Formats: sequence, structure tokens, C-alpha cells
Amino acid sequence: MSTFDDREHAFENKFAHDAEMQFKAEARRNKLLGLWAADLLGKSGDDAHAYAREVVKSDFEEAGDEDVYRKVSGDLGARADEATIRAKMAELMAEAKSQIMTEIK
Repeated sequence: MSTFDDREHAFENKFAHDAEMQFKAEARRNKLLGLWAADLLGKSGDDAHAYAREVVKSDFEEAGDEDVYRKVSGDLGARADEATIRAKMAELMAEAKSQIMTEIK
């Protein structure tokens, strides 16, 4: 293989790895968001975990975070406004990435 082929292969591997890590972080963030929302809804235990799974599944409706936001916002109603939910999503994304990086080490 030429150096160019080696570099191309390395780039493709990095791209695939980064995409996988982003997918895992988003799924983890959605689970954490679901658990947070479940708590606001008064759910605990198995009910909270079942709700968190619903939030994770809602992310497969369309690309981006809007489907997740709509799910949680619709379920929470007046319990949390848009700014609170979006801030929590950003906070939990950072937490999810940190958790995943810790697990990799």
C-alpha cells in the first residue's frame, strides 16, 4: 500500500470511530435525560427506566435532537420550559461523553 492509501484507511477508521462514539454519547445522554424527566414526572425504579428507554427510542424518529426534545417537552408539559430542557440536554451530553471516555480507559 502507498502512504496515501494508509492515510486514507486511517482517516476512514477515525471517522467510523468518531461516529460510533457520537452515537453512544447521544444514546447515553438520552437515557440520562429520560431518567431526569422521569424523576420530574414522579416515576421511579422500573417505571423510570422504561420511560428512559422511550426517550432513547424517540431519537430514531428523525435526525437531530428535536425528536427527543419534543418527546420530553410534551411529556413534561409545564414542569420544565424549553430553556431548562435544552440546558439539561447540553449538560447531560457533556456528562455522557465523560462517562463513555471513562469506560474506554
